[in-house]
Amino acid sequence: MPTNNISQRTTLNAKRFPNIIFGPINSRRFGKSLGIDLSPGKKQCNFDCLYCELDPAKTMAQQDEVLPVAQIINAVKEGLREHGDIDVLTVTANGEPTLYPYLNELIEVINKIKGHTKTLILSNAATIDDPKIQEALLKFDEVKLSLDCATQKCLKKLDRSHEGIDVERIKKGMLDFKARYRGSLIIEILVVATLNDKPEEIGALNDYLLKLHPDRIDLGTIDRPPAFDVKPVSYERLLALSRQFDPSLPLYIASRKKAHMTPSAYTEEEILDTLAKRPLTKEDIEALFDEASQKRFEFLQNEKKIVQVDSNGVIFYKKD
Repeated sequence: MPTNNISQRTTLNAKRFPNIIFGPINSRRFGKSLGIDLSPGKKQCNFDCLYCELDPAKTMAQQDEVLPVAQIINAVKEGLREHGDIDVLTVTANGEPTLYPYLNELIEVINKIKGHTKTLILSNAATIDDPKIQEALLKFDEVKLSLDCATQKCLKKLDRSHEGIDVERIKKGMLDFKARYRGSLIIEILVVATLNDKPEEIGALNDYLLKLHPDRIDLGTIDRPPAFDVKPVSYERLLALSRQFDPSLPLYIASRKKAHMTPSAYTEEEILDTLAKRPLTKEDIEALFDEASQKRFEFLQNEKKIVQVDSNGVIFYKKD
C-alpha cells in the first residue's frame, strides 16, 4: 500500500461499506457487469453535473475518504466467487473513479485475479490529461469517457466542473491517451435539453470526434431523476441530433425510453439513403420503420445492399 502523504484524506474501514460491489447488471453493450464502487460512502467528484442522480455536492480535486486497496480486492474476490459468469468488472464510483489515489495499484491487482473477465472504467475524463491517470487507464480492457461538451462554456454550465478543469486539456488528453491505448475507447455524450443540443455544441463535438476516432460513441439523455431541474430530450430529438454528426462516426443512440414516434413507411431508396446518412441498430429500425418497410429492409439485406458492422459489441446496419 502506498504511503498516503495527504493529511486531509481519511483511510476508511471497508467493513462499513458492504456496497463496494454491486450488481450484476445485464447490459446489452457490455454484457453481464459486476460494479466496483470506489466511493461507496459519499459523492466524491470533480464535476457536479446538472443531470446527476446523486444529490449536489461540492466538487473536489481528490478524494478525502479513501478505501484501502486490500479491502476493495477482498470484495472483488468475493463478488467473483459468488458470480462466476461475469463478463466485465466495471470500476465506477459515487463520483469520479480516477480520483481514487491508488487506481493504478488496484487495476494491477484486479488484472491478476480476474481471469477471462474484462475490465471497464467509467470516467468523466476530467483527469485524462494526467500521465499518471493515463498509465492506470491503459491497463483496462475498455475505457468509457464522458464528453458532454467540447466548449469550456458548456462544460462549466452543464457539468459544473471543479476549478482549473479545462475542456481543451481534456480533449488533448483524450487524443494523447487514444494514441497509446490498445483497448476499446468509448465516448458517452449525455444530451440535456437547451444546454448541449445546440448546433454550435454539436458541431464542436463532431469536429473533435473526427480527430479522436473512438471505437464507439454512445449518444443518450437523462433517464434517472436528476438533482437539478433539467430535462431530457426525446428519442426523436436524439435521432435528429445524430444526423448532425458525420456518418463515418460509430454513433449509437443509447436511449429509447422516450420513443413515442409512429413507425413510418420507407421505400427501398429511402431506406438506403437513411442508412447512408447514419448507420442504425436493430432497435432504431424497429422504432423508425413500419412492418412493410422492415420487410423491404430485410430484402435489401438479402440483396447485399445493406451490411452489418459490429462496433465494439453493438451491431449497426449501413448501406454497402
